[in-house]
Amino acid sequence: MRVLLVDDHQVVRRGLRTFLEVQDDIEVVGEASDGAEGIAAAEELRPDVVLMDVKMPGMDGIEALRTLRELTNPARVLVVTSFTEQRTVVPALRAGAAGYVYKDIDPEALAGAIRSVHAGHVLLQPEVAGALLAQEENNGGQGRGTSLTDREREVLGLIADGRSNREIARALVLSEKTVKTHVSNILMKLDLADRTQAALWAVRHGIGA
Repeated sequence: MRVLLVDDHQVVRRGLRTFLEVQDDIEVVGEASDGAEGIAAAEELRPDVVLMDVKMPGMDGIEALRTLRELTNPARVLVVTSFTEQRTVVPALRAGAAGYVYKDIDPEALAGAIRSVHAGHVLLQPEVAGALLAQEENNGGQGRGTSLTDREREVLGLIADGRSNREIARALVLSEKTVKTHVSNILMKLDLADRTQAALWAVRHGIGA
């Protein structure tokens, strides 16, 4: 897995690089000190996973996430930050983060998080999941699930289990294109921004994991 580090603190980047370079399946291909540099590096190096801080001078991590999504850059972004406030968590996930963990995460757990995100899963620490669930509850989530078809509920349950589109397609004997269509319909019907929110909505309402 090719990993790009984006953090404004050199000591943090050095620490991450030192640990990750001893992992047999992870290669650190570059570093950046802010969002703008991170976008340029992601476009040039085409990493599989970007480890992105949120609060950085100049372009912050959330704006960088939005820009990467607009550029349709295929890299999966794992936010690694010390900020725990809901006002930071929710925008980052809505901007396209595939996971959100704190900088005090155990090193082995971080390596596992990178592998999980690379495999197409959504990864959130428990406190982060709680923040997003609270936001969903405040916005009113009850009743929207009645518009889902039986197949869409099956797909939603597998999203909640952390399955990628490819894994869902195999499990339900469907094409990946069909699964993508179902996911799009689910997001539209539930008025959600992405599959991270869909997974948490499903858990909150007793579907899947």
